[in-house]
Amino acid sequence: MHMIKPRWIKPVVSASLLALALSAQAADTIKIGVSGPYSGGSSPMGVSMRDGVKLAADEINKAGGILGRKIQLIERDDEAKNERGVQVAQELINREHVVATMGFINTGVALAATRFYQEAKIPVIDNVATGSLVTKQFLPPKYPKNYVFRIAANDTIQSHMIVEEAVVKRKFTKVAILADSTNYGQLGRQDLEKALDERGMKPVDEEKFNIKDTDMTSQLLKAKAAGAQAILTYAIGPELAQVANGMDKLGWKVPMIGSWTLSMANFIDNAGKNGEGALMPQTFIQDPDTPKRKAFIDAYIKAYHPSHNRIPSPVSAAQGYDSMYVLAAAIKQAGSTDGDKILAALENLNTKVEGVVTTYDHPFSSTDHEAIKIGTPVMGVVKNGHVVHAN
Repeated sequence: MHMIKPRWIKPVVSASLLALALSAQAADTIKIGVSGPYSGGSSPMGVSMRDGVKLAADEINKAGGILGRKIQLIERDDEAKNERGVQVAQELINREHVVATMGFINTGVALAATRFYQEAKIPVIDNVATGSLVTKQFLPPKYPKNYVFRIAANDTIQSHMIVEEAVVKRKFTKVAILADSTNYGQLGRQDLEKALDERGMKPVDEEKFNIKDTDMTSQLLKAKAAGAQAILTYAIGPELAQVANGMDKLGWKVPMIGSWTLSMANFIDNAGKNGEGALMPQTFIQDPDTPKRKAFIDAYIKAYHPSHNRIPSPVSAAQGYDSMYVLAAAIKQAGSTDGDKILAALENLNTKVEGVVTTYDHPFSSTDHEAIKIGTPVMGVVKNGHVVHAN
């Protein structure tokens, strides 16, 4: 007697095999977190960084991936909120099981969230947040290994460039500092104070304001009354635009010289003519002055179609792009996705990585997790709605 094989068995087996195949395919990818603010006032930086990372990951995947495996980016919006950044870190570590994470735009979020990666022994490449403390939280002897690296010009570098521009090049003897009330603004203010002190100077006035403040009249009147010849700034685009527009309302115009965020699209667009001439350190200016930079700019514009063909935050995009290539080189050298092996490779990277900011030749060591050194950033200036090289 022959048994009749039920017809429904074959589809069930096929479905099971499909599920197993999909599971195996997912396991065969290298999961990398990309954390930043993709909404709100910091979003030009976050979106540009994320899109730069995606460009690089796509290029690497098309070339065969890393160790024969494709990169899978796990993107999360931290909303520029410290508490949300902590949630994102825990989710990427515990649920997504990322082997590394790139990102962090806001210094406060970075300071709050990177400790979870440190505890999990998962490397982080901070590719935008510039607070000088970010890479110095986990130093020996308390921490034998530091899992936090950076590809961005930290605030110690930037504050010296700002003061050099204002005091040495432009000969100003009276400067005021305007900074927002966030970790970023206040830590940056402290770095500016130190840089001025090294020149034997103190600011004639220091003022702060909150995120989303729209009236800077009080702060600007005090700076004006103190005789400020220039305003040194540490804040982000929307509030910086209010500073520039506030000066216009008062009929008082002095130069704005500040951190790299004066290059953000939401400063340039919201300030309009009042933002012309603002000066800031830049690791990357949207200028196709090398074949590598031209290819990057063209690829970004083709993929994302930014308004006016202007990357919302060129620095963030370039540093995001470069961070992906540096991390990929480290994983390849490690021959593994183990956190300690990636860390060891990052600290002794034996292949040069050609980026759009610079060429990374042993960018890190066991005692130095800062890839961007003095001399790499240049001064940019807002001119006709774009950032160009300052004279």
